[in-house]
Amino acid sequence: MKKILVIALLSVTTIFAQNAGSSGVSFLKNGFGARNIAMSDLGVVGVNDLTALNYNPALLAYYKNPQIMLTHNQSIQDMSTQLVGASFSLFGLPFAIGVNNTAVNDIEVRTIASEIPQSHFNAHYMFGSISTGFKVYDKVSFGITTKYIYENLFSNEAGGFAFDFGLSYKNIIDGLDFGASLKNIGSLSELKTEATVLPTDFRIGAAYSMNIKSINSELNVIGGVQKYLDTDDTHIHTGAEVFYDNLIAVRLGYVTGYDPKSLSAGFGVNWEGINFDYAFTPYSFNSYRLGSAHTISLMYSFN
Repeated sequence: MKKILVIALLSVTTIFAQNAGSSGVSFLKNGFGARNIAMSDLGVVGVNDLTALNYNPALLAYYKNPQIMLTHNQSIQDMSTQLVGASFSLFGLPFAIGVNNTAVNDIEVRTIASEIPQSHFNAHYMFGSISTGFKVYDKVSFGITTKYIYENLFSNEAGGFAFDFGLSYKNIIDGLDFGASLKNIGSLSELKTEATVLPTDFRIGAAYSMNIKSINSELNVIGGVQKYLDTDDTHIHTGAEVFYDNLIAVRLGYVTGYDPKSLSAGFGVNWEGINFDYAFTPYSFNSYRLGSAHTISLMYSFN
């Protein structure tokens, strides 16, 4: 679909944050993994795989086996995101690497009165990251992520580095975990005449897991608060997952503070180390009719 420049830019910079303020590169707000997105995309707790690199690197301290993951997200206005992740152990520490590539293609350039586009261009964003986490005291762990961020818009481009920090407290009581993270601390070079401000993001939350023996299932519930420090945005996240027989999972999420979206849902299948997950996010609340986002993830865990 051909898109007018204004529509495409609004899709990238304002759909994901109601009060964008001076922050940009909103692709950094995209989720990593269909399971997390289906459960409201909090991610700071309740994550037991390499996707922790995008939310709370402290959770990597509980590394078990190497993993690789591919994720594709098809969002509104032809915006697409591909994510690749891998986890491994090196020098006795767990590490995870991730790559996010987000693009909006064939954006039309017009004058105000023009009915025919003068030209087309692509908006391109990406980051590459490396994360690690380690225990600092019994059930408490700390983690850090370093990432390089790149943006290209029309003929202008910029890049820079940012850091994420995470904290985790496992099993405060049996089945109850706590987590917190501070993301996107850093800066970019100038994009034409002005540097884009990163969306610094603070999250805090808790997760509770319990076995339901009567139906041979595990119930996982999460909840938390997310705050973008340079805007007025505050979001409350809740999510739940029922995992039947360690095979099939059904998920539901709810988040406040976004006009076009609030609900998300999805499912997952786990079979012999292979995880297939799907998430559905409609952008059609409060009179918005922007379509829906679909996310598919495939992850393999080595024994």
